[in-house]
Amino acid sequence: MDLIPVKVECHSGYKTDEYPKRFYWNQNVFEIQEIIDRWYQSDNHPEYAVSNYFKVRTKEGHEYLLQHVIEKEIWFLCRAHPKA
Repeated sequence: MDLIPVKVECHSGYKTDEYPKRFYWNQNVFEIQEIIDRWYQSDNHPEYAVSNYFKVRTKEGHEYLLQHVIEKEIWFLCRAHPKA
């Protein structure tokens, strides 16, 4: 899986960066219409960073997976490698 750094604007409610509202990739803005799923990667597996994951649908109807690495305050767009 490729991790592509992206800029993300978030809703901040009872906590900072509660959920993503839009992200920027390749000089394009992707407005998030819906959060389809979300989950948390804990520190139970030291080889993985503690992260929040958001599966989102944009206003154009495309689905993306975003990773928020909490300790480093970095966001990534996760892209699967195409099958050969």
